[in-house]
Amino acid sequence: MSVFELHFPVGQAINTIELLFDACERDERRLSKQALKQVMQKGAVWLTDNGKTRRLRRAKAQLKIGQELHLYYNSDALSDDFEHPILIEDCGAYSVWYKPSGMMSQGSKWGDHSTIARFAELNLSPQRPAFLVHRLDRATQGIIVVAHSKRGVRELTGLFEQRKITKKYQAVVQGYFDGLREYKTDIDGRSAYTKASLLRYDIDTDYSLVDVEIGTGRKHQIRRHLSDDGFAIIGDRLHGDADGSTECDLQLCAYSLAFECPLLNKKQQFVVEPKLLLSI
Repeated sequence: MSVFELHFPVGQAINTIELLFDACERDERRLSKQALKQVMQKGAVWLTDNGKTRRLRRAKAQLKIGQELHLYYNSDALSDDFEHPILIEDCGAYSVWYKPSGMMSQGSKWGDHSTIARFAELNLSPQRPAFLVHRLDRATQGIIVVAHSKRGVRELTGLFEQRKITKKYQAVVQGYFDGLREYKTDIDGRSAYTKASLLRYDIDTDYSLVDVEIGTGRKHQIRRHLSDDGFAIIGDRLHGDADGSTECDLQLCAYSLAFECPLLNKKQQFVVEPKLLLSI
């Protein structure tokens, strides 16, 4: 794996690809202009101008004196070797996708080509801008919604903020999960509500498949509530599996999303089959 970053002020009027190439040559980084263009397209080049920093993708963009260019190179992050999401439905103003475990919802300074939003932007036909409405943890699989218009962002974000969307998950946890449990412990000082019930128990592995519904969307909410109650989700290396003994992905899937759509004026429900160890 090759990882480095370069930061350099713009000292003359020049196009981006020429400055990037010259800077890499001086730093003895052997990247061709074609390779650098791909790095730009994958979102790993940034431009600071008047105190504001943004991604820069156009190789021929003309730079101005006083600006600053940033290159973040990570060969693993820039790899095209990642599992692609699956389009569930294209609704025009938004699209609904199955996001596989390991795929990020949003990018980092190292790039964004392998994120759900950028993938949707590049692969839908016709192509449209893409904006995140909500997020799933990188390790979580399941349904995620991407908006393609400002109105879509506004309306759908409002539904999530007003808790008018029914979100259901399935998870595989360690131990026998008896009955129905409700969790109301605050997450990071904010109210949080999680309800979970047993779907299936496997005596051989001592694993339980549970159905989970959340009334709020706090960071790692399901993982934290279940782990704090002694039912760590299998594959959770942050809130469970401290010894790293399991090699499987996080056993958590957002399998159902339902809401009254203000854009299409109808009830929408999207469901996928979870790909978990104890999936029914």
